[in-house]
Amino acid sequence: MKLEKKEHWDHVYRTKNADEVSWTQEKPNTSLNLINSFGVPKTAKIIDIGGGDSKLVDYLLAAGYKNITVLDISAEALEKVKKRLGAKAAQVHWIVCDITTFETDTIYDIWHDRAAFHFLTAPAQIQHYIATAKKAVSGFLAIGTFSKKGPFKCSGLEIIQYSETELKTLMQDGFNALNCTTENHTTPFNTQQNFLFCSFKRLG
Repeated sequence: MKLEKKEHWDHVYRTKNADEVSWTQEKPNTSLNLINSFGVPKTAKIIDIGGGDSKLVDYLLAAGYKNITVLDISAEALEKVKKRLGAKAAQVHWIVCDITTFETDTIYDIWHDRAAFHFLTAPAQIQHYIATAKKAVSGFLAIGTFSKKGPFKCSGLEIIQYSETELKTLMQDGFNALNCTTENHTTPFNTQQNFLFCSFKRLG
């Protein structure tokens, strides 16, 4: 039986350790470099979309960032991060929500997403995502997706691969493209996944 999205991801994070899922990074250097490149103060509001149990929040806290939000569809994933952070978890705002239904009145200086956007395969989901980002971002957007040389599936789910042109075109109505690059992510299984990372600045 096909699991609903939330059930799927809760099951993944409940039954697998970090070294058993392909997206694990010991240190998310590309994401950290992108966020640091924006030159925002440590008080900037940062939201990590589909953060899962990524260590990005650990490194942002260690760097002195003070207004961090982590959003994920899986409560199981966020509980793992909270347990890892211990007392530091109280410094972070946690949101359990499907990004395709996320609504917020908060305005963020940085919207970061590594490997959530490419799971949105329906046009309505993609449109909601972009509309929400346009409403919620005053500064910068950093997004990482599978490139045209990346996998066709992840965690048993269909994804959409993106070229630099395709991603820029999708975002052009609300964001000015700053820089795009591709890189190979080495999974815990010692395989390679090619990612496209693009950074944008909110127009207006």
